[in-house]
Amino acid sequence: MPAEWEPHVATWLAWPHYAGDWPGKFEPIAWVYAEIIRHLAKRERIELIVNDAASARKARRLLERADALPSNIQFHRWPTNRVWLRDSGCIFLPHAKSGFARPESRARLSPHQSREASAAGDPLAIKFRFNAWAKYSNWRHDEKIGSLMAKAAHTPEVRPLAVGQRIVLEGGSIDVNGAGTILTTEECLLSKEQERNSHMVRAHYEKAFADYLGAPHTIWLGRGIDGDDTHGHVDDLTRFVSRSTVVTMVEHNSKDANHAPLLANLRRLQSARDQDGKQLTVVELPMPQPVVFEGRRLPASYANFYIANGVVLAPVFNRPNDRVALNTMAELFPTRQIVPIYSGDFIWGFGAMHCMTQQQPA
Repeated sequence: MPAEWEPHVATWLAWPHYAGDWPGKFEPIAWVYAEIIRHLAKRERIELIVNDAASARKARRLLERADALPSNIQFHRWPTNRVWLRDSGCIFLPHAKSGFARPESRARLSPHQSREASAAGDPLAIKFRFNAWAKYSNWRHDEKIGSLMAKAAHTPEVRPLAVGQRIVLEGGSIDVNGAGTILTTEECLLSKEQERNSHMVRAHYEKAFADYLGAPHTIWLGRGIDGDDTHGHVDDLTRFVSRSTVVTMVEHNSKDANHAPLLANLRRLQSARDQDGKQLTVVELPMPQPVVFEGRRLPASYANFYIANGVVLAPVFNRPNDRVALNTMAELFPTRQIVPIYSGDFIWGFGAMHCMTQQQPA
């Protein structure tokens, strides 16, 4: 699996339609999408999933009004439950290693696809199962989206197995450096709460990461941030920004619920090593001051940024630490434009720029 900063041919998005994700705040969300599409389309193709023909017309009209309807946009009319393609979509690999499609993988492919997938240099789509974070009931349309994406991209699909069973995994629960190291959390994958895979233990995950994503070295963090309904996704905590550097969230207020778990994660990272046994460079980034709506703390985090060709989309929340986050991003990505995207309303859906996107590598 390549790092996110490696070249893309496209970004996949799903147009918002489920008001239940943003109760009382749904109207502004489409305009956030327009702003995101405007910036991404300057750099790469947009693959936009819309629920039906009516949704397609509505999206076109809004994008036109916002001067954000690009020529390099492709509409796909597929029903979805929700928009979080980082978790429901497939993971595109730009090329398979020779012999990648092992027997358990080939069982999920047609004979023709199996021959394709086992040839070095051919792309693959890794399709984990999706079950709405083992929490929500509306996921059956979204479970099909990864397969539809793979088919549209003319890419053979591989459905990962462990102990003979399909693996449930969301893209937001992992982050890679493109060189063999992967980040994840114990809270998300090993906890009995919102348990994704009762048949798997730590060693099974590590083997799956090596076999299916080419990441034989796993760095385990502990708990996620307060208010995160995914129960510990790493893309709200710690992200690779180069092969040897991570940016990680910290909370300096010792009375804040995030202080202790983020400090524990920082200490793990400071003692961690990469795939070559070298110490990581760890860059600390302060959490935004709390974002609260209707008495509930929302999972606002600057770590939920998205790296695209020549640009980084960075969530901001009209909080004092926004400037710290943007300055840090500019230092970490000196050759990319840092685009702040106001996410104070968007985060009411419990996700931001990284959760809503899925890259298709070149």
